Amino acid sequence: MIKLLNGLSAASAQKKRDQLKNSLIRYEAKLGSELFGPTPSGHERQFFCLDERTWVWYEAWTDAAGHHHATTTRYIVRPRNGVVKTTGDGNYYRLSEDEARHLYQAIDAYQKKVHTAYDKILSSASA
Repeated sequence: MIKLLNGLSAASAQKKRDQLKNSLIRYEAKLGSELFGPTPSGHERQFFCLDERTWVWYEAWTDAAGHHHATTTRYIVRPRNGVVKTTGDGNYYRLSEDEARHLYQAIDAYQKKVHTAYDKILSSASA
């Protein structure tokens, strides 16, 4: 990858890095969606780490009446204030103790699943 990026202009290399980052986020979001059991038919689910301080839970579905619904919850880690969440209404909410514990467990499971997946990819690439 480094050799490929070295031969590109700065703008092209940045575009390639952004495309790679987006591809990795999509891959990890798929892995994260599998943490909470099977996704029901007609639903889309994602759970992923957006950046060093932001975790995202996204779910979309179509109800029996054919109406599309989507919800996105962002969990933001604030070093001095703990974790807060926002659901797109512009407000930030502190997590309850139970919700914080569940989020921690989800993050731990996510990290293990992602590391295992990347280890498999790297070991098969070097074989």
